[in-house]
Parts: sequence; structure tokens; C-alpha cells
Amino acid sequence: MSAIRLLVLGAVRQHGRAHGYQVRGDLEYWGAHEWSNAKPGSIYHALKQMAKQGLLRAHEVAPSTAGGPPRTEYEITEQGTAEYFKLLRQSLTAYDQKPDLLTTGLGFMVDLGREEALGLLEQRVRSIEEWRATVVEDYLPEDGPQQLGHIGEIMNFWVHSADTGAQWTRDLIERIRAGAYTFAGEGAPFVGVLPGDDTR
Repeated sequence: MSAIRLLVLGAVRQHGRAHGYQVRGDLEYWGAHEWSNAKPGSIYHALKQMAKQGLLRAHEVAPSTAGGPPRTEYEITEQGTAEYFKLLRQSLTAYDQKPDLLTTGLGFMVDLGREEALGLLEQRVRSIEEWRATVVEDYLPEDGPQQLGHIGEIMNFWVHSADTGAQWTRDLIERIRAGAYTFAGEGAPFVGVLPGDDTR
């Protein structure tokens, strides 16, 4: 699963209707170009592809005030909304994906209800613990990595990553349980998008 689909669907959804430059601006504002494959070319490609797939609806509007070609604005469709929430739920439970997927999910987790988000994160902890258990079937952490030569460092890294990932997720769960953040249905959400810009 690629984070770019979730990033672009989420950015368009937050605006209601947005053109490519707005989506790109939001993703750069979030720093996504640093921790994901959300580069300008991939953003515009994703917008066009998802419009072809029926996840976004494209609208041609007036030419930009800078004199460029007609700008295309996108809005998320019902099918796109379903895909967005499917990808969001997967991003919060997946433990074996690239970090950009979890990072993206964290950016949109408040679009879910608090209890659902908690349930998904608890599922993530269980998955990490199950995966760790399969690693230690062949590797005993207390005996240290040297027991398997330098290859033991691979398993050592996996175990430490699992322990760190599980503990970080448990800490996040506790913060959410204690009332951190505004989730769907709880009031005005945090606004994490740039204001509209009609000058480009």
C-alpha cells in the first residue's frame, strides 16, 4: 500500500474541493515530501489516476490568475471516501509497512471516532507482539546477537524495533484515552491545511 493515495485523498477531503497546487502545498506544509514519496510529480499523477478510477471528481475551472492553463479542481467521491477510510484503517493497524504509511495514518486518525482509533491502535500492538513472538522462536534476545554471528544483529534490530513500536503505540493509546486531540464527532477539528491561494 502506498502512502501517496491516502495523503492525496485526505488532503482533497479536508478542503472539500482542491486543485493540485493546494494539495501539494498542504503536503509540503505537513513535511510529507521529507518522509514519503509525495513529490510534485507523484501528487499530480495520483490526482489524475484517482480521478480516472472514480475516487476523485475533476472539475475544470477558470485559468489561473498567473495566466496558465485552466486549473483542475478535485473533490472526493463516495467511492473515494470509502477508499480513504479503508486505507486509513489499514495504516493504523499495519506494523510491517514503511514508516510513511503509519505517519500518514497519524495525520488523519482524528477523522475516525475516538473509540475506533483506539481499537485500531490496540490491534496494531497485538500484531507487533505476534510478529515479535515469531522472531524470538529462532532468536533469544537474552543470549544476545552474537549467538548467530553478525546476522544476529538483524533479529536484534527486529526485536528492538518491535519493542519500541509497541511501546510508542501504547503511549499514544494512553494519551488518546486521557482525552488528547479532537476526534470525529467531538467538536471542531484541528485545521491542518493551508488557506486557499488564488494567486497561482
